[in-house]
Amino acid sequence: MNEAAFQVPVTWYDGVSALRHEGMASWSGDRLVLTEAGGAQHPVPLADLRFVESLRHERVYGRGSQPDFRLRLPLTLPPGFERYLPAPARYGGWIDRLGLGKAVVVFGVASAAAVALFMTAPEWLGPRVPESWEARIGEAMVGNFGNRLCSTPEGDAALAKLLNAVDPSDRQVRAGIANIDMVNAVALPGGQVLLFDGLVQQAESPEELAGVLGHEVGHVRERHVMTALLRQFGLSILLSGANSGFGDTVFGLAAMGYSRDAEREADEFARERLAQSNISPLGAAEFFERMAEESSADADTDADSGPDITGWIASHPSAGERARAYRDAAKDGADYNPILTPVEFEALKGLCKADPDVEEFELF
Repeated sequence: MNEAAFQVPVTWYDGVSALRHEGMASWSGDRLVLTEAGGAQHPVPLADLRFVESLRHERVYGRGSQPDFRLRLPLTLPPGFERYLPAPARYGGWIDRLGLGKAVVVFGVASAAAVALFMTAPEWLGPRVPESWEARIGEAMVGNFGNRLCSTPEGDAALAKLLNAVDPSDRQVRAGIANIDMVNAVALPGGQVLLFDGLVQQAESPEELAGVLGHEVGHVRERHVMTALLRQFGLSILLSGANSGFGDTVFGLAAMGYSRDAEREADEFARERLAQSNISPLGAAEFFERMAEESSADADTDADSGPDITGWIASHPSAGERARAYRDAAKDGADYNPILTPVEFEALKGLCKADPDVEEFELF
């Protein structure tokens, strides 16, 4: 190699002793030869050289085989000598190899792809979560409610009768009423549905509750639940199962949002089930009309009393749209069956008050 004619003054530390060596450096084949003033030579294979850093007037190299070895070369070197040295690293290995401009483009594309994946992951991942995983997550969430689920023989029987009408499947979902004074209902992973007692108290007929319960069952049957949970809690829910605190779980579930298309699919499911069981959809229509009126009244005042209606209403398609759809589903002159007797309906509404062991949900 003609580069052997180039020699530059260098200093180095051999990584074994603390002695400072001085001499000349030159190329010989694929080796950098360090020659001391007394003639002793120390060959360093090119493949063993590593760039360490650039200082004000010199650059520093090390050796992969000797971590403490340090070779100091002048900052400015003859091009023929420098061409075989490891290139200085300014930004990091792959960025230096690719070039800053191209690296910025690659990083931008990768970032956009990551954002797109994060935004769309719940839609395609949710329905593909194994049912065994989903069941474990649901059990963890229900367990987080502790003894806040209401139960009496009469109330449980009335709820089971209501559920049979909107979910006549052989593999029925499980339904319960939580002692929480919020106007909300949620579908949990693993085929479980909870009505909050605040919503039950707002209902004026069993048909109203049938519409809401059928809607939540629709979310289960259409496999919307995991999609919404992934969007609300993030992918970590697959690892943790539920939030650690009961309050966090309640308000996370209360804020859980489905897409508008999913909400309409769940409503369509509920209307189909009501029609199959010959239950009037007008009760659901009246419920949504009343909720819309109360939500509007709450928005016009600063009052902070009673169950919160606005959050549940806001997370769904407009109450007016839903009420019209249920009214349109009613058949003129139809002789609809009563879903519950007055006694059964009162047992359902009084379920939480009649349970002597149930705990109350206290925010503070």
